[in-house]
Amino acid sequence: MHLLVGIDTEGDNQWDAAARANQRFENIYALPRLHALFARHGVRPTYVVTHPVAADPRSADVLRGLKARGDCEIGAHHHAWETPPCTPEDVKRHPYASSLPLAQFEQQLAALTASIHAAVGERPVSYRSGRFGFSAAHVAALERLGYQIESSVAPLFYEAHKNGPDFVEAPLRPYFLAYDSATSPGTSQVLEVPVSAALNRQLPRRVQFLYARAPRNYTTKRVLRKLGLAYVRWLRPSYSSLEDMIALASQLSRAGEPVLNLLFHSSEAIVGGSPYNRTEAELSAFCDRLERFFDFATTTLDARPATFTEFRRAYVAPAGEGSWA
Repeated sequence: MHLLVGIDTEGDNQWDAAARANQRFENIYALPRLHALFARHGVRPTYVVTHPVAADPRSADVLRGLKARGDCEIGAHHHAWETPPCTPEDVKRHPYASSLPLAQFEQQLAALTASIHAAVGERPVSYRSGRFGFSAAHVAALERLGYQIESSVAPLFYEAHKNGPDFVEAPLRPYFLAYDSATSPGTSQVLEVPVSAALNRQLPRRVQFLYARAPRNYTTKRVLRKLGLAYVRWLRPSYSSLEDMIALASQLSRAGEPVLNLLFHSSEAIVGGSPYNRTEAELSAFCDRLERFFDFATTTLDARPATFTEFRRAYVAPAGEGSWA
């Protein structure tokens, strides 16, 4: 089993329209402190980077410094609202990439790829879509630009009621993407590495799908969680308790899954950079959850830290050379 940590590396507080319109990058300038936490546990993060971050000279300098250490990867994080070509109206409406015309998506992907290449001297090969806004229609463009890993899909994730994605039926195990479905294996060379997420209790898959697509979706799920009946555990340290992350990781290990894929935003790692961790005490608790989870994953579960690209290399290796095939 491998341990992956994918960081959505973006401007401060992208949840807020005013912050999106007036970009600041204080969290990026603080990344070396976060990276030191990773290094203490041998974690090899993949920083997926937005266009504004790559275009900011001071942020680019930080990224080059991290890359020079040799213990991380710089990938691409696509924000449809702030990657050219885009408009001020896009910043306000905060669209999913899946809602863009395909030609605009392809132009944005080319601009994002070029900006990261210019910032760090190497083209990215790992990709994640902001707001999980990935679509199978994007696979061909990703392949053409040399991308090898995609990590936007989260099992049981459902925002179709907001014109967003429906990844409900996606598997936990990595798979090569199809050109016509984001949640079914296909024949492309882009490996989907889903974010680790699963229900807190064992239920038939059909019942899990009904839960994920429940009517009055957010309200229904809040009630079920409050009653202690059902909720999704994520490897997301601002969403899930340490106990839930450990329980999920243990469940995946028992099931023989090959990967733990943990996600958070770079802006969560400073005070006031996101809706989470608004005080020093909250940030300290967040960092403690991370450290204790990393210790559990790498010692109790013997998970091997890897970047996205390192994981893909091991996953597709011929039998006997580190493959899980």
